[in-house]
Amino acid sequence: MILSGPEIRRQVECDGITVTPFDPDHINPNSIDLTLGDTILRYRNEVIDPREEQDVEEITIPRTGLLLEPLGFCLGSSREIVGSTEFVPMVHAKSSTARAGLFVHVTADLIDIGSIGTVTFQLFSTLPLKIFPGMRLAQMTFWKPQGDIVLYRGKYQGSKGPRKSMIFRDPFWQSLSPVG
Repeated sequence: MILSGPEIRRQVECDGITVTPFDPDHINPNSIDLTLGDTILRYRNEVIDPREEQDVEEITIPRTGLLLEPLGFCLGSSREIVGSTEFVPMVHAKSSTARAGLFVHVTADLIDIGSIGTVTFQLFSTLPLKIFPGMRLAQMTFWKPQGDIVLYRGKYQGSKGPRKSMIFRDPFWQSLSPVG
């Protein structure tokens, strides 16, 4: 069951959902808009080896905008700290963003219940596109879970700003021979 916009607002007001800062004007019929933070990350390595921590370049998005090149990938984040211990959030591009050729969360739209922090956006531009700090880039829906709830306690908990992949911390890699 997806929550309606008025129910999202009610849950924010009674602390069932965290959205900080909260702007009631960002409520939609069944979602809430998320805005882009001031920073993006770009991976420096040409090849991403999931066994190794990756080096990133941190770029402040100027108020005049930052051009995303076609077929370029970077990580951004929501300005808002969001999450819930009662509902399952999902992140989607706003349709206006998608129609401008920007993928916001192509494959990682599910946010685990109990995860509270900024949302890292995986930004992939299909066209030359300028992004601006504070622009409404994505929207979040909230879903009522069924069954016992086990809260998220993973490596991205409490995120602030964009977070690079920490796949190298997964236990799977400990069972393999060292890199080299």
